[in-house]
Amino acid sequence: MKNTALTKVHEKLGAKLVPFAGFNMPVSYEGVNIEHETVRNAVGVFDVSHMGEFLISGPKALDLIQKVSSNDASKLEIGKAQYSCLPNEIGGIVDDLIIYKIKEEQYLLVVNASNIEKDWNHISHYNDSIKAEMRNLSEDYALLAIQGPKAIEAMQSLTSVDLSAIKFYTFKIADFAGIDHVIISATGYTGSGGFEIYCKNDQVAHIWAKVFEAGAAFGIKPIGLAARDTLRLEMGYCLYGNDINDSTSPLEAGLGWVTKFNKDFVNSENLEKEKEAGSKRKLIAFELDERGIPRHDYEIVDEHGSSIGIVTSGTMSPSLGKGIGLGYVTTDKSSLGSKIYIQIRKNAIPATIVKPPFYKK
Repeated sequence: MKNTALTKVHEKLGAKLVPFAGFNMPVSYEGVNIEHETVRNAVGVFDVSHMGEFLISGPKALDLIQKVSSNDASKLEIGKAQYSCLPNEIGGIVDDLIIYKIKEEQYLLVVNASNIEKDWNHISHYNDSIKAEMRNLSEDYALLAIQGPKAIEAMQSLTSVDLSAIKFYTFKIADFAGIDHVIISATGYTGSGGFEIYCKNDQVAHIWAKVFEAGAAFGIKPIGLAARDTLRLEMGYCLYGNDINDSTSPLEAGLGWVTKFNKDFVNSENLEKEKEAGSKRKLIAFELDERGIPRHDYEIVDEHGSSIGIVTSGTMSPSLGKGIGLGYVTTDKSSLGSKIYIQIRKNAIPATIVKPPFYKK
């Protein structure tokens, strides 16, 4: 197992560390519900330094990104970020990612920790003919997610830039906690606002300490990956490996909004045919009507007990106090408001298909 630059800090804080994507990662400190509520109501900090970062540069950088990603990266301006995915050749998704335009002919791709090697190999394969410059910075960079409604106020003293002026999915490269050239990005995986801070590994312990000093008056706490999962699920955000994978198409996963057919990208021809014909199944969000906790791989059945799909993510929502989840069902069973049933052991628990997010501010 690899460690992040902050593993010893997490150990001192009493974090419960678990293996995740090849790293020792903090899953919780005080408990998932307390940490979840901290992010929803105040400000919390996640160490997500296990994520991967690729720098794509040179005159062919945009050509490569347009080929391998589903969204239209030509629309990006310097200082803006874009959510996208890497389609594979068989209709599925290699990974989902965020693309940052750092400057003309230079982009940062931020990918999931468990897919770093797979993504690098996939992009490199298409770069054989395009010949952009590629650098894997994953081993050199750390990433902190400072999330919650008090994040701007709590962190403003650490930087000379106006944090409130950094709009969602934009970023600044600026001073932060006394260190120059830090990426301050108004992105996150929680739905409660805040920032993600990209810095060098040898800078992150200093930044972490300064963040907790500045945030002390705002109730700042360290947050583990368990709460990260409940927070993202309350927003209906997809998790790679659960809700999207090598065999789920971006269209059936509800990612048509980042799948742009005004350009040629990997498998675009077949995905366009799927769009025209309609997907056979669809990712839906549901709330349980009775007590119970839906879990990954639980069967979804109809009123006759016939299988119509599978749960991909599920939890007891800390904010709503009820079971919520995502799952794939056949398209004819996917209408909003429809009743479905989640097979929890021997019981078929009734549920209702709803429009995400589950949590609304």
